[in-house]
Order: sequence, then structure tokens, then C-alpha cells
Amino acid sequence: MELNGLGENAKKNIRKAAESLTQLDIDLGVMKLEHIAERIDENDKSLINSRVDTNKLVPFKYEWAWQKYLDGCSNHWMPQEVNMTPDIALWRAENGLTEDEREIVKRSLGFFATADSLVANNLVLAIYRRITNPECRQYILRQAFEEAIHTHTYQYCIESLGMDEGEIFNMYREIPAVARKAAWGLKYTQALTDPNFETGTVESDQIFLKNLIAFYCVLEGIFFYCGFTQILSMGRRNKMTGIAEQFQFILRDESMHVNFGIDLINQIKHENPRLWTTSFKVEVIQMIIEGTMLEIEYARDTMPRGVLGMNASMMEEYLKFICNRRLNQLGLREQYIKANNPFQWMSEMMDLRKEKNFFETRVNEYQASSNLSWD
Repeated sequence: MELNGLGENAKKNIRKAAESLTQLDIDLGVMKLEHIAERIDENDKSLINSRVDTNKLVPFKYEWAWQKYLDGCSNHWMPQEVNMTPDIALWRAENGLTEDEREIVKRSLGFFATADSLVANNLVLAIYRRITNPECRQYILRQAFEEAIHTHTYQYCIESLGMDEGEIFNMYREIPAVARKAAWGLKYTQALTDPNFETGTVESDQIFLKNLIAFYCVLEGIFFYCGFTQILSMGRRNKMTGIAEQFQFILRDESMHVNFGIDLINQIKHENPRLWTTSFKVEVIQMIIEGTMLEIEYARDTMPRGVLGMNASMMEEYLKFICNRRLNQLGLREQYIKANNPFQWMSEMMDLRKEKNFFETRVNEYQASSNLSWD
């Protein structure tokens, strides 16, 4: 090894590095990665408690997870692409929005700015570590990035409108209807953020499964619906069109997140039937009903009077309809008899097959958007 022209400290450091490399045990390093170093078959993979190497992406076992990752990449967008000029003018106009409409915008931004951060933290600090399948982890990484974009979007909207950032970002501490939803979500990450928590027993695996259901089926699958419906209804009335457009982008991302989460939960149930006991199913039903009740409470708080062609009673009916849908997707009995959907236009927006022209409203279109086919 040629060391001419180097200072004494540099020579010393290089010699130490070379000596350290001679002691590197490749076999031991590979073994420590995931306990085994043999080649694997896709049938050896599992979603939780797998003993195979999570660094080996292929061969795939869960093609659906990889496809969702590809679809997520093709969905890429950034908040700065959306023109906020009309929103700024309307927000500043003396009679641009009613007080109820202004409150809805503030509450929506206040809750979602915190909620997407909670989801991102849960993904990175809890879910990613316990999912032992690489293609599913790949999608979770993509989802975590999308949650960061969503939080960025709320900050961009708040900054564009000149809102009091302290007020908006602290709503989850100061507004009871917002705080209760945030507290409910945090409850289901407490055990998982314990550094000593490990899956592998029926009890711990059920705790992890509860976390997945709480975040995918309730936080993203119910808690977002009142605010999204309110903002998108505002956009349908040609008000706050920039924020409405961004919420529509976020809605498509969130629809994918929920669909991925439900597939993940149902696959874990299939691979681990011992977890899906009668008593556990009762707990899950209660969780989802709790989430629905909290969102109904939030709807009443944000809509004390009729606004934007809707009212709290209509929203309650809609949320019960969504609750039944989540239960049905998990193979559980619906709890609200004859709950109907009073906002059929929301179903149109959430049906990905009908979003072929989604990117036509974009200010700057990413080339990747052409990769999507919704047929």
C-alpha cells in the first residue's frame, strides 16, 4: 500500500482501516443480517416473524404489494405544483368565505398536519420494523415519503394563506375534537415504541395487528373522511380550489394506503389464524366503532350549522356507511343497519378506475404519470 506523500496522521488512519478490513468476517456479517445466509424460496417469506433475509427483495411472494409500490411511484406529485393564487385572494377577501367555511379550512389543515405526521412516525418507528417482508417494506417506505409530502402540503397551504402557524399546528393539543382523535391514534403505538417490544407471541402479534387496524382502517380509513368531504365539497363550489385540488391528490394517495393496509391485515390473518379469535374480533369491532364515534364528534364540532350543502346528520350517516365498509373489508359483521352514502360524488372521487383524467388539472405534469392505467 503506497503511503508516500501523506502526513503521519493520515498514514496511521489508513493503516488502521486496512488492518480492520483484514478482520472482517463476511460469513458472520451475512448471518447477523437476518440469522441465515442460505438462498430463499418465495414460499419461505411471511409478513411477520419471518426468519428469512429481508434484504432479498426477489423472488416476490406478494405481487400485490410490489404493484402498489409501482403505482405509488407513478402517482408522484409535489404541493408547489398547485396554483394557490385564487385561494389567497378568496381567503383575504372580506366576504370571501363564511365564518363556518373559514373554520372548516383551519380545522382540516390543523388536524391533517398532525395526523399525517402521526402516521409517518408510526410507519417508520413501529410498522416497518415488524413487517418482515421486503416487498411490503418497499411500499411502506413509499407511503412514508407520501406522508411527508402530505405534511409538506399542509404547511404550504398554511404558509400561502398567511395563517397563524402556531394556532394551526397546535390544534391537536388545544381543540378537544382534534385532540381526542390524535390521542386515540397515539394509544395504539405506545407498546410498539417500547424498545423491548417484539412480535412472536399471540399476545404481541395481536398488539401489532391492532396497530395496523387502528392506523390503516381508522386513522386513514375513517378519521380523514369528514375533513376531506368538507374541503372537496368546497372545491365543487369553486371555493378554495387550490386546497381542494391538493386534497384530491392526497385522497388518491390515502385510498392506496388504506387498500394496502387492508390487504396487509387480511394476509396476516390468513397466515396467522390463531390471532383472529372471537374475542379479538370483538375488540376490533369496538375499535372501529370508537373511531367512527370520534369522527362523528368532530363533524358535529366543525358543522354546528348546515354548510357547503351538508350538515352533521348527513356526515354521521356517511361515517356509519364508511364504518360498515371497513368492517366488511375485514370480514366482520356490519354494525349500522341501513347506513347509506349521502355523498355519492365522494365515491366517484375515490374510485381509482374513474380517475383517468386526474393529472389533466396539474400545473406541471410529471412524465411518470403516464405510466398509470386505471382500466
